[in-house]
Amino acid sequence: MRSGVASSARRRRLAAVAAGALTAAMLATVATTAGATEPRAGADRSARAAQEAQKGQAAPAAAACGEGSYQAEAVKSGSTWTARRGGGTVYTGGSMRDAMQAAIGSLTPNRSYKERVVVRGSGSISAGTRVSLPSNTAIDVCGTIDVTGSGSGDQAPIYSRGTTNVEVGHLTVTGRPLYGIFMRNVSNVVLGRIDMRLSGGLGIRIDNHGDRSSRSRNIRIDDVYVSGTSNHGVETYGVDGLTIGTVTARDVGYSGLLLNDTINATVGKVDADNTATGTGYAAFRMANRNGRIGGGYPTNIRVGEVIARGGGRGVFCVSESGGAVIDRVTLTNTGNNAILIENCYNVTIASQGGTVSGGGEVRLAARSEFPGNRDITLQNLTLSNTSLRESPCGTNITYRNLTLNNTSRNTC
Repeated sequence: MRSGVASSARRRRLAAVAAGALTAAMLATVATTAGATEPRAGADRSARAAQEAQKGQAAPAAAACGEGSYQAEAVKSGSTWTARRGGGTVYTGGSMRDAMQAAIGSLTPNRSYKERVVVRGSGSISAGTRVSLPSNTAIDVCGTIDVTGSGSGDQAPIYSRGTTNVEVGHLTVTGRPLYGIFMRNVSNVVLGRIDMRLSGGLGIRIDNHGDRSSRSRNIRIDDVYVSGTSNHGVETYGVDGLTIGTVTARDVGYSGLLLNDTINATVGKVDADNTATGTGYAAFRMANRNGRIGGGYPTNIRVGEVIARGGGRGVFCVSESGGAVIDRVTLTNTGNNAILIENCYNVTIASQGGTVSGGGEVRLAARSEFPGNRDITLQNLTLSNTSLRESPCGTNITYRNLTLNNTSRNTC
């Protein structure tokens, strides 16, 4: 009889635990829905993300900067930086960069698991130096890095090369860096909340140009605000497996988001004001065989929404890129083409709807050095006070459910 009572009690306790877990999951879902959903990172997180999507569950909301456990820290008090690991001090002095690097250097050598550094305080770092993140390192910068002076090459306040399992939870950068974040030949990278209000340089670049036979893989970027660059806001080159939540670009010199030779990418939103003014770049640009897998262009680049106001081009696909679907577009008074599709293959624009208002024309074009456009669909678009032109003619070009208000059309 006692064993039956005990079993019943155990069942009640398990039910209570399960109910608590369900309540916590529901609260996490509400919190995440109110903010930005976190995409995947790495093969293991990719599988979890797919499972969560199938169940209709959201990933947990991101923690505030500096919350949670960490193994080392760099803290500013007055004008002095101190780096600590446990109860030991590994650096004291006036350099933010040296304190950050010392804290990173104090982590467990040759570790096979991720350890975390928290930076508390604001300071300056020279454009000619970098803070290097080795493999299995996470960093949270709870303050602002102001980049001063000049430099050359691939210097960046946050830098990582030939590494895996690297995470930047929070980062705020001002000044004129060569790059705000520079990563080369990396895998399993997470960039969380990134804020770059710059006066030049390039925001984030992730590429594989140390060894172009091997792509950078499994890159997740949650939320980026970038302004004032003289170059691109966010750029990838040679990446396989990219998940981006939102890129917000303001007064960026070149593209807000540029994907080069990148495959298997999902982007939630690109929101651009005054991006690429006076240039051939665009709020969102795909180039250099972006989306090409093997010799073909299966759909593997998926973009939820592109918003462009003013600036240069809105959406630009060029140089044998494709395999892309953009669900929604809102393109207003762009200074150059609202949409330019040039030598691209299997591209659908506005699968769910969109508007083009004023600005440059919507154009399907081609250069002679590449095969012409093929399998392009423009649909569910309202075009107002602009023009739609296809020249030269492509192959299997579809125009469906277009509304033209004070808009000329010259298509094949």
